[in-house]
Amino acid sequence: MKCPFCSNPDSKVIDSRPADDGARIRRRRVCPTCGRRFTTYEAIETAPVLVVKRDGSRQPFDRNKLILGMLRACAKRHVDSAVIERAVDEIEMSLVNSFIKEVPSNVIGGLVLDKLKDIDDVAYIRFASVYRDFNDVQSFIDELNRLRSEKK
Repeated sequence: MKCPFCSNPDSKVIDSRPADDGARIRRRRVCPTCGRRFTTYEAIETAPVLVVKRDGSRQPFDRNKLILGMLRACAKRHVDSAVIERAVDEIEMSLVNSFIKEVPSNVIGGLVLDKLKDIDDVAYIRFASVYRDFNDVQSFIDELNRLRSEKK
């Protein structure tokens, strides 16, 4: 690993430990030339997942969009951001582990709904109203009744 201070192409690992629940490895390194220490992170390289939108267009999967959507659904609710991060991590890992290169956006929306159902009922209904395109009050009532029957 190249030293960020003196650009020496060599460095020595002096400490390694798991980071992000084992998803990455944090390494402390020292440069033999200048003696300065720096930290690097190592992660498994994954093939990019493409999201197939309703209109047929394709975009790279963006976890930040997923986090923002879930944060919007959880607005003014007592939901810890770490819970959302963990849910997004699980969704992302399930997509990567499926080895499917192109995933329809409605599949991702379904995964988000499954996670929100366990996190917060109000956030679930908020997200479902946009995801399932509720057009009237009856759509809300039907979804609430479905949620209520699943909770029993």
